[in-house]
Amino acid sequence: MRRIKAVGLLSGGLDSTLAARLIQDQGIEVIAFTFSSPFCQSSKGRSEAAEVASRLNIPLKVSMANTEYLQMLQNPKHGYGSGMNPCIDCKIFMLKKAKLFARGIGARFLFTGEVLDQRPMSQHRKALDIIEKEADLEGKILRPLSAKLLPPTEAEDKGWVDRTKLPSIKGRSRKPQIALASALGVFDYPSPAGGCLLTEKEFAARLRDLISHKRNITMKDVDILKVGRHFRSGKNKIIVGRNEEENRVLLSLDDRRQMYFEVQDCGSPVTVLQGRPSKRALVTAARLTARYSDSETEEVLVSYWKGTVSGTIEVSKMSQDEATSLRVSLTR
Repeated sequence: MRRIKAVGLLSGGLDSTLAARLIQDQGIEVIAFTFSSPFCQSSKGRSEAAEVASRLNIPLKVSMANTEYLQMLQNPKHGYGSGMNPCIDCKIFMLKKAKLFARGIGARFLFTGEVLDQRPMSQHRKALDIIEKEADLEGKILRPLSAKLLPPTEAEDKGWVDRTKLPSIKGRSRKPQIALASALGVFDYPSPAGGCLLTEKEFAARLRDLISHKRNITMKDVDILKVGRHFRSGKNKIIVGRNEEENRVLLSLDDRRQMYFEVQDCGSPVTVLQGRPSKRALVTAARLTARYSDSETEEVLVSYWKGTVSGTIEVSKMSQDEATSLRVSLTR
C-alpha cells in the first residue's frame, strides 16, 4: 500500500519541528511547506526551515511572498495585531497556498505547529475556526501539539493519524514543548528569536507610512524599509544610511528617479531622497546628511547627484530635535 502523504507548514521553530516529527513517527510521508516573506527574520540569517527539513529527511517546498500577498497586507479583512501584522489573514493566505500544493502532490491532509492559545490574535479557538473556514479547510487541518484539545479532524476520523498518540499542549509556556522535544530526541532547535518584522513598532511605522503615501507597493519598497533612518518631508521620503553596509545597499539602488547625497572627505552617510525633489526637501536631505556625517564644522558642503546631474550645497547641520520631528514614527 502507498504511504499516506501529509503537508506540514514548517517555519523551522520548535513547534513546527515537533509537529512534523509527531506525524512522521506515525508512518506518514511528510512534505514540508514554508512561506518565505521579507518580514520573516531568522535567528542567524539562515533558513531554519531548510535545516529542519534536512535533519528530518523530508522534502521542502518554498512559496515566495508576491504581489498578491502585499495586496492582502495593505487591507487585511481581519485587521492588524499590535503592529502591522495581519496574523489571521496571513495564516489564511499561507494555508490556501499549502492546500493547492497538497492537492497537486496527492497529500491527504495538512498540519501545522500551532498551539491553542499560544498567540493572542491568531491561535485562540475562535481564530482557528475562522482560519479553517475562510481557507475552505474546515475539519481538515490537524494541529498535532493541541490535538486532544480540539475536535477530531478528518485525518483522525479516517484513521490516518492515531489521536491517542498526540499531546494536549496549550498556552504560551514552552516547557511542554521542551519536554516533548527531549522525549522525541529532538535537541537541535532554535531558541525563540527573530520573528516577524510586522510586529516591531519601528518597522510597522515605516510600513504604515509607505502604505499611506504609495498605492502599489513592491517587494523592493519593503526591502528598503529595513535599511537606514527614515524621515518624511512633505511628500518626500528621505533615507539616511547608518553604516558602510547600508550605504552600499542605498547606492546599489542606482535609481535615476532618486537623488543621492554625501559629504566628501569625511565619514558620511549616503542619503536617498525619494519623490520629485522640492527645494525644501533637497535642503532637508542635505542637512540630515550633514548631521549624521563626521564633519566637525557646523556649516557643511554636501554633494548631491541624480542621474547625470550633480552639484553641491552648503547647509547647516540639522539639530537633534528637528531630526526627531521628521523621523517616521508611530505618531506619523
